[in-house]
Amino acid sequence: MPVQLKVPSLGESVTQATVGAWLKKEGEPVQVDEPLVEVESEKATVAVPAPAAGILRKVLRATGDTVNVGDVIAEVEEGAAAQSTATSPFGSGPMPGGVVPVARSVNGSAAQAAGASAPAAAPAPTPTPRAEPRPSPGLVAAPEPAPVPAVRASPSARRLMAEQGVRAEEVARVAAAGQVRKEDVERVLGARDGGAQPLAAVPAAQPAPEAGPRERVVPMTTLRRTVARRLVEAQHTAAILTTFNEVDMSRVLALREKHGEVFLARHGVKLGFMSFFVKAAVDALRAFPAVNAEIRGESIVYKDHYDVGVAVGGGKGLVVPVVRDADALSFAEIEKTVGELAKKARDNKLGPADLAGGTFTISNGGVYGSLLSTPILNPPQSGILGLHKIEKRPVVGEGDAVVVRPMMYVALSYDHRIIDGREAVSFLVKVKEGIEDPERLLLEV
Repeated sequence: MPVQLKVPSLGESVTQATVGAWLKKEGEPVQVDEPLVEVESEKATVAVPAPAAGILRKVLRATGDTVNVGDVIAEVEEGAAAQSTATSPFGSGPMPGGVVPVARSVNGSAAQAAGASAPAAAPAPTPTPRAEPRPSPGLVAAPEPAPVPAVRASPSARRLMAEQGVRAEEVARVAAAGQVRKEDVERVLGARDGGAQPLAAVPAAQPAPEAGPRERVVPMTTLRRTVARRLVEAQHTAAILTTFNEVDMSRVLALREKHGEVFLARHGVKLGFMSFFVKAAVDALRAFPAVNAEIRGESIVYKDHYDVGVAVGGGKGLVVPVVRDADALSFAEIEKTVGELAKKARDNKLGPADLAGGTFTISNGGVYGSLLSTPILNPPQSGILGLHKIEKRPVVGEGDAVVVRPMMYVALSYDHRIIDGREAVSFLVKVKEGIEDPERLLLEV
């Protein structure tokens, strides 16, 4: 009996995803928990593992199809004996070695590719029923106002709309791609109370533009669309200001030079710069808790934990995985965690749990050669620290002597609604002091 491969839960409020690359072809043997297909949501790309060992019998949804959480997208025939009986879901006869060509119908489902050599008596495939999104267990669906055509709302958004009396017409203007999220409803409520104004109306989905001479039209991935939406959202919902300083990296470079080989031999990971900046940031966050806080409605939520997001370039774009409880980790543990998360990002294996819940972010544009930049907040966080290229520059040292030092510009972008300029500048000075005197970070003084 075939075992169904379903779209797994992809995190809170995520109900839809896009089918990515199939890692196995129909008719190929698979092992239990072996990755079969990538599923891309607005938060992460997840590799869906095989539910059982056997043969990938049917691929029910093609790459690029939009699916709901819980939808059946493939079937696996358990046991090696299934290899001789596996047949194509797009027609009868033995299973070919490769994926059967499919054509998209108007509604996006897979259909049998027409061909002159296809058997005349081949039956048409039975459409696979699509599973409807289900509310979270224990959640009673709240009554909704009359829906706006072509607009869907997540369960959390529907509940908040019902609780606050928000009409679908109000929130539809700011809903991206026809999907109303909880954040959209919160922006409408903020505008009602005289807070941040909601985004301008999102235009209806447009057909793909035709490519002109020497042009290529490539649809944005779900992750890239989400990054674009969140960056614009940050600009519209927060009062972003940036303050700058420069850091003398001499002491950190000397420590790495002196202890780097022993550190690598003992811990199996190189001593990089990120562990120093994570430690310095946590030290500064303790001193200035507003930078580790966020605004919820008309309240400020101060967080007594330090989950630091580290922006990395993933296989499909910029992602910000989170180093949990960074204040409790050693330098080696921070370096190992950052290395593991960066590898998962490059391999597109980050899950929703890797990305959710950060309280502060560090972005290192210096690895790409950036000398100075103004980083954008990662909502709902209130602060982000930007690191830049280390460059030797002449500076005035003791006794007014001009010396050459390895210097780095650092930038703190912050939400001016809850962080005053004095706090922001003092925070960045605290980071500077920690990096220029790294022994203080080791001794926690």
